[in-house]
Amino acid sequence: MNSITPLKPQSRLPALGTTIFTQMSALAAQHQAINLSQGFPDFDGPRLLQERLAHHVARGANQYAPMTGVPALREAIADKTRELYGWQPDSDAEVTVTAGATEALFASITALVRPGDEVICFDPSYDSYAPAVQLAGGVLKRLPLVPPHFRVDWQAFRELVSERTRLVIINTPHNPTATVWHEEDFAALWQAIAPYEIYVLSDEVYEHICFDPQGHTSVLGHASLRQRSIAVSSFGKTFHMTGWKVGYCVAPEALSAEVRKVHQYLTFSVNTPAQFALADMLRAEPEHYRELPDFYRQRRDAFVQALAPGRLELLPCEGTYFLLADYSAISDSDDVSFCRWLTTEVGVAAIPLSVFCADPFPHTLIRLCFAKGPETLSAAAERLVKL
Repeated sequence: MNSITPLKPQSRLPALGTTIFTQMSALAAQHQAINLSQGFPDFDGPRLLQERLAHHVARGANQYAPMTGVPALREAIADKTRELYGWQPDSDAEVTVTAGATEALFASITALVRPGDEVICFDPSYDSYAPAVQLAGGVLKRLPLVPPHFRVDWQAFRELVSERTRLVIINTPHNPTATVWHEEDFAALWQAIAPYEIYVLSDEVYEHICFDPQGHTSVLGHASLRQRSIAVSSFGKTFHMTGWKVGYCVAPEALSAEVRKVHQYLTFSVNTPAQFALADMLRAEPEHYRELPDFYRQRRDAFVQALAPGRLELLPCEGTYFLLADYSAISDSDDVSFCRWLTTEVGVAAIPLSVFCADPFPHTLIRLCFAKGPETLSAAAERLVKL
């Protein structure tokens, strides 16, 4: 009997394998290392949120939700946006609930980017941007941000912008550099793109984990930019429930309509009882997201203090729940090798910063997640200060 050779499709993403986050979490589990690599908390979210989920499951909210999201949640999001950024979107036409922020990012890029269009992002950049641009047929233009402050060189940005530019992807607070944008950054962005037909995709999933005295500055707070922008948020980050995979995007009606065309054939709708529970949570306990900066600031400061006696040089952390550390006083290894050694030999898993960049990254930097309980952070610091 003749054997049939299995078909092997030509990959549309030939350079990609399993993400570094999956790799490092698996390596951490294999070696029983403290996992400060993948960005998720090791503690549960609010009790009320859990109770409301159970309530809505028991009450029968277990069938398909409306494609754009349940009205109660979209209305709560619109009210929250007004409270935080001084502008209220139309909950019916301008708010879309998605299966996590990653789906919102993918749907937005797919909706806007045409073959040959250029997309500008800032390196280091979150690893989901580039594959989505590639699948859409776009050309990614990366503008490097230089440590330790990772500020945008606006002259270099203006030189990248052209008639071929279709989309600019920004991220504030920024993963992995833990920096934030200010009003002057948004003003400079608008000045550079205003003459062109250019859209903005603003990844703001860490909007409530911002330590800047002025608070988080959103693209939604800029009257001109928000007319051509999609702002993406994450309930997983805000409520410590990353496994729920519920996010949303806010955009003008014309942009939302295009994102929804992709969304309805990507996931169609999002977990129904979770949406109702989140709507209840936003209404009943808004102090949760208002107090989130202090919640994570305490963890950041305690972790920084615990690491102070060691040889890791810590960079400023203005937002997110990540901390960058320079290990050059400890090793001259490349960052990927260093992170593997740190996991297998020291028992602490971290993420190498070079994986967020396309070009060689000539810096000895790693990313540590401090969205962990005090005991976890203390145990990790005890190992790291011995290096």
